[in-house]
Amino acid sequence: MIEIIKRNNVNIIGSGEKIILFAHGFGCSQAAWKRITPSFAKEYKLILFDYVGAGKSDISAYNKTRYSTLDGYAKDILEICDSLQINDAIFVGHSVSAIIGALASIQAPSVFSKLIFIGPSACYLNDDLYKGGFEQEEIDALLEIMDDDFINWAKIMSPQIMGNPEKPELAAEMENNFCTTDQEILKDFARVTFLSDNRKDLPHIPVESLTLQCTDDMVAPSDAGKYIYENAPNNTMVVLEATGHCPHMSAPEETVSVIKNYLNK
Repeated sequence: MIEIIKRNNVNIIGSGEKIILFAHGFGCSQAAWKRITPSFAKEYKLILFDYVGAGKSDISAYNKTRYSTLDGYAKDILEICDSLQINDAIFVGHSVSAIIGALASIQAPSVFSKLIFIGPSACYLNDDLYKGGFEQEEIDALLEIMDDDFINWAKIMSPQIMGNPEKPELAAEMENNFCTTDQEILKDFARVTFLSDNRKDLPHIPVESLTLQCTDDMVAPSDAGKYIYENAPNNTMVVLEATGHCPHMSAPEETVSVIKNYLNK
């Protein structure tokens, strides 16, 4: 137990009986949730963690084979839940963590009672009948730039991912997150994230879920959110007024309000 808690820098806050587990997105850490966790801490017990390579996780625990698929990250979540004896919890996952949480729920249906997806995408690549937002050449170019000049990649991508140009401090925060995450691990995570196709897994999600779809999200376009809504059993979709890919950072009040309305219905 201690090894897993240390590996993922697990932190527990709040005093409620019901548990919410927050899973950060690609290139971030648990600090990304700081704007919304105070709104839940009185009513819920909150579990926060960092994926290996992010935040204050134990980088020595990184295993290239284990984390070559999203299942490796789902296994980490289940190990955290097992260590803390968590069942029937609420899962909140941003971006790629939405699918990681879905995979965890499929593997262990009793661990989560509800899944909340913020800016999710089951597949980032376009095909003939599906719009994930990126052509293969665009993904290849993105990964090549990461390999050649990571710092410049972070500087270019952060404002595009974050959106909200009137709040440049948010893009700066994301750029800092990218640059303080282990670069080699982040490059591996980028390949796993952008090249995975988990559309076939959606019908097997065993619990109800909520999709929060942002307006004008360049990473997870509206079609990606709609696809999850149409293919995940018992999914509710809410289109936020918030723009960009990180509403929990750029529009925390709206994000909190929609989540609470869903949990209290």
